[in-house]
Amino acid sequence: MLLSDYIINDVKPLLIKEKVSALQFLFNQLTYSHIPIKNEDGAYLGCISENDAYCFESDKPLIECAYATEGFFVRNNATWLNVLEDFAANNTNIMPVLDAQNNYLGYYELNDIIKLFNETPFFSEPGGILIIEKSVSDYSFSEVAQIVESNNGKLLGAFISRLENDVIQITVKIGNASLNDVIQSFRRYSYNILSETEDDLYLENLKERSDYLTKYLNM
Repeated sequence: MLLSDYIINDVKPLLIKEKVSALQFLFNQLTYSHIPIKNEDGAYLGCISENDAYCFESDKPLIECAYATEGFFVRNNATWLNVLEDFAANNTNIMPVLDAQNNYLGYYELNDIIKLFNETPFFSEPGGILIIEKSVSDYSFSEVAQIVESNNGKLLGAFISRLENDVIQITVKIGNASLNDVIQSFRRYSYNILSETEDDLYLENLKERSDYLTKYLNM
């Protein structure tokens, strides 16, 4: 299914000449964080948030509240990842969709886009997740992929989950491989392993040796 197939038109944008009471009524009926607004010729103006809507007097026309509109939108040819990013950037659960001529086509719901994200192999395919860390100047995605694949692993996805003080953290999902082998390879390439896994025999062996040494010294 194409992303554009998820465009919804159940809620029509309110005309700027309508009263604030109409906007408040919609928020009472719906669970959306924003409602789109259009001018009298049908052009999309932006969205007004639920928080702002209840700050205005009910009998005022929306045109007097136009300064509160937030102009976020996505194009109908945007990728689902771009759309998800715009949802997060604007703290909304509804995203208006415009075509290249700025015609309003409808909107996306956040839950639909998250559902698409959850259906990607990164989430849907079985595998193990590792969080690895290295200095920004020393890492490369090609090296990460090479380490995984050299251990007969299948790289299902990888993304930068944190970047701070010249240190980068990468979340990696790996299928069809022993995580132990991959972990040890990452260590040989000087990556820190931040995620915990029951299969991490390296730490387990260190603990067993430490316990054995302690028992030996106490004999």
